[in-house]
Amino acid sequence: MPLPRHILVIRLSAPGDVAMTIPVLHSLRAAYPDLRITVLTQERLAPLFAGLDATLLAADTKGRHKGWKGLLLLVREVTAFLRQSGGRTVVADLHGVLRAAVLCSLLRLQGYPVAVIQKGRNGKRLLTRRAGKQLKPLPTSFDRYRDVLARLGFSFPYRFNGLFTEPPALPEAAAALAAGRRQPWIGLAPFAAFREKMYPLEQMEQVVARLQEKYTVFLFGSPAEAPLLASWQQRYPGCVSVAGTLHLEEELQLMAHLAVMVSMDSANMHFASLVRVPVVSVWGPTHPFAGFMGWQQEAALAVQTDLPCRPCSVFGNQPCYLGTHACMRELSPERIVERVSFVLGEQSFTTPSAATLT
Repeated sequence: MPLPRHILVIRLSAPGDVAMTIPVLHSLRAAYPDLRITVLTQERLAPLFAGLDATLLAADTKGRHKGWKGLLLLVREVTAFLRQSGGRTVVADLHGVLRAAVLCSLLRLQGYPVAVIQKGRNGKRLLTRRAGKQLKPLPTSFDRYRDVLARLGFSFPYRFNGLFTEPPALPEAAAALAAGRRQPWIGLAPFAAFREKMYPLEQMEQVVARLQEKYTVFLFGSPAEAPLLASWQQRYPGCVSVAGTLHLEEELQLMAHLAVMVSMDSANMHFASLVRVPVVSVWGPTHPFAGFMGWQQEAALAVQTDLPCRPCSVFGNQPCYLGTHACMRELSPERIVERVSFVLGEQSFTTPSAATLT
């Protein structure tokens, strides 16, 4: 049977997981240049798909597509689009949640072949259980996404060298903020979707204080997080907050000029990875073994503690069952600063155990 001419890819949220589709879809495009690709995702994440030559369908799951009524509206809109697209269409569900499952079930009834992501829940349960953990690397989300596409008939190697073939021009707003700032530039994104995944802010402030003595530190965050980052900017002259100032496209353009990014296990780790910037990532209740490390990031740049209780969560959305948050609090600010210095070629560091970094 000939390959389909059109594929609908579904990945609605979260931003970091959507970002992880990008290397896979670019590799798909390189292998199948005549394939029409449509992506159903959040409109605000559209800049991630620039250069992919794909059609984007916007899913507003917090607005017009919220709840069952909104889901049925989304089904009608997607169905109408597919009927107009022409050619044989297959559907790749890279999300695997209830909303996507309902949509895919209804598309199956209309005759569209569907492949759904296998999330490996049992392996993740063994990795995060409190006793008898099986501390070994699981397949990455990149591999799980590619497996979905393989089951639809598309086989290909990874071929992705970043969103930009060369460093883009700084957007006007970022250029104004960066004017006269000393190099190298460091990015720092202290927030995450879940509090448990965040390095304690009082300790992160110590990291900021140390780094800004030698480098320019650009602080990344959402508009809601902007006040705290603005207070750091006021206290530390080497800091520049871009929170609430730049759109995602502009943030990506600025990130492409960074020497290194410091980030939690969060979306900014993935955004920086897409523009080929080394990321010093900070891990607490979660672990790179779960498969969510940024694209082609070095394991040695992951800062984490070797505690028997971790990882305790796949997504970091569970409170610390010991009530101590030791996985984060026992990480010294010096270890993060040391890792940044290592990336910049200024010093070496003591390599933790292989179980922590592999």
